[in-house]
Amino acid sequence: MKERLYPVGQQDFPAIINEGKVYVDKTMHALNIIKTSKYNFLSKPRRFGKSLFISTLETIFKGQKALFEGLYIYDKWDFEEYPVIRISFNTLSYENNKLEETLKRTLQAIGESYFLSLQKIDLKGLFKELIAELNEKYNKRVVILIDEYDKPIIDYLDKENIHKALENRNVMKTFYAILKDAEPNLKLVFITGVSKFTKVSIFSDLNNLTDLTIHPDYNEICGISQKELEVNFDEELKLYDKEKIKEWYNGYKWDLGGDTVYNPFSLLSFFHNKGKFQNFWYTSGTPSFLMKMCRENHFYKFDQVSIHAADIGNFDIENLKIIPVLFQTGYLTVIKADILNSYVLSFPNLEVRESYLRNLADTYINSDVISSTNILQGILKSLQTQDKDLLKSAINQAFAQIPY
Repeated sequence: MKERLYPVGQQDFPAIINEGKVYVDKTMHALNIIKTSKYNFLSKPRRFGKSLFISTLETIFKGQKALFEGLYIYDKWDFEEYPVIRISFNTLSYENNKLEETLKRTLQAIGESYFLSLQKIDLKGLFKELIAELNEKYNKRVVILIDEYDKPIIDYLDKENIHKALENRNVMKTFYAILKDAEPNLKLVFITGVSKFTKVSIFSDLNNLTDLTIHPDYNEICGISQKELEVNFDEELKLYDKEKIKEWYNGYKWDLGGDTVYNPFSLLSFFHNKGKFQNFWYTSGTPSFLMKMCRENHFYKFDQVSIHAADIGNFDIENLKIIPVLFQTGYLTVIKADILNSYVLSFPNLEVRESYLRNLADTYINSDVISSTNILQGILKSLQTQDKDLLKSAINQAFAQIPY
C-alpha cells in the first residue's frame, strides 16, 4: 500500500489539504447548515472533529475555493468572502487570568487583524462593537465560530474549583447575551462544545438555536461512518481485521435511527500506528472529576443504563448527574429506546469499556505506587503458576489501597 499521511490530532483544514493528508469529506453537512439555519450548536465528545469542522466552515467563508476541489461543496457554493470572528477556547489561556480579561484581549486582537480600533472597554460592549464594525466596514454580515465554548466550565468541575466554573459561566452568559440582538448583522453562528450547560445565555436567549447534537440529519457530522471508512480507507482494510477495528473503535451514536460511527482520532491513530490496537482516545485526556464522580456514586455498571430523553440533553453545574455527563463526554452512547420514552445507554466499544473500567479501578485504589495493571499482572501470574500465596498477596494488595 502506498504510504498515506493521516492528520492525527490536526484541526486545521487548510493545512490538512495542503499537506496532502487524508480528509473525510464533511462539506455536505457544512453546506446544509449554511443554507438552512443561522444559529447552531453542536455537542460532541472531545477529539471527534468539532474543531476541524469549525476550521472547514472558516475556510468556506474566507472564500478559499481552491482548497475544496474534489469535495462535495466545490461546485455548489459561490465562496463569497465574509468577515469571520473565530474564538477557540481550547487555545485561550485563562488559568492565571480572569476569563473576562482574556476574552477582551481576544476580541481586541481580532479587531486589530481587520484593522479596526475598538473603543468599548466592557466585554459585552466590545463584542457588540466588533460585530457592528465588521458589518459596516465590509458591508457583509458576520460569521461567528466559537469552538469548545464550555472548556472554561469543564476545566473546573471538581469540587475544589467549582466556584471558578460558576464564575466563568457568569462571564460567558454576559458574553453570549448580545448574539440575539446582533441578529441583523450576522450571517451564521456556529458554537461547539462537549456539554450543554444550563444557565448559559446561548440556550435561554437564542430561542431559534438549532441543536444539531441529536438531529437525525447530522448523526455523522463528526465521526466516521462505516461507508466513509470503506470509501476512504479501502486499502487499509485489506491489511487489518475489519471486524476487530469495528469492535474497538466503532459504536458511537446520537440518533436512534442513525448508524454508529467510529471515533476519528482512534481510527486515524490506529492506521498511523500500523494497525496496533490501543486505547488512543481514552489516553489522550480523561477528566479526573469523572472518575471521582463515579467513585462517589458507586457507579460502575454501564450495560443497559436508562435515562429519560428529557434528562440527556443538558445539565446544571451545581447539580451534576453522572449519566448525562458520561453520555455527553462520550463514555456512554445510545443503544435503543424503551417504552417509557427513555434512552438505553452503554459503552460504545471495547476501547472505552476496557480503559474506563481500568481507570475507575485506579481511582478506587488511589495509590501513587500501585495501579490496577500491576495488580492484574500479579493475579494473572499467580493463576498461571498456580501460586496461592502470590494470588493472596495480589488480592490483599488491591483491597489494601481502598479506603475503609
